[in-house]
Amino acid sequence: MPSSRSVHSWPMLVVAAALMTPNGRILVQQRPAAKHHGGLWEFPGGKVEVGETPEVALARELAEELGIAVDPADCLPITFSRGIAGDRPMILLLYRADRWQGTPEALEAPAIRWVTVDELAELPMPPADEPLVAALMALRRLSRTDRSF
Repeated sequence: MPSSRSVHSWPMLVVAAALMTPNGRILVQQRPAAKHHGGLWEFPGGKVEVGETPEVALARELAEELGIAVDPADCLPITFSRGIAGDRPMILLLYRADRWQGTPEALEAPAIRWVTVDELAELPMPPADEPLVAALMALRRLSRTDRSF
């Protein structure tokens, strides 16, 4: 039986969405000032709860944070990164979502913005989000004929 110390060495699983418009804009939200990495920009998402798949967790988080409905089947995996959340290792999974119902609103964040992939690279973001931006830029270069980036 694992000790409580070894349980905390298991990585926390976190999901994030690159909500993408047909013209290639991606939604980011600003972290509340009182939270860790306050004021930085991030992809919307959050922790995967016990019993949830990452896609179901992402749909739940997007409803809570932005007031939109996303079908978990429409969440397409892109890449992942690693980081630290407090004193725990973290794995951050990035999904792409092109379809949702409703208009995104900043329900938990001070602000949201729609930006291009190039503009993402200029935003101050938490360290775990930076490799995700690099992956989006690489995907855009690979899919030059795909106008959705």
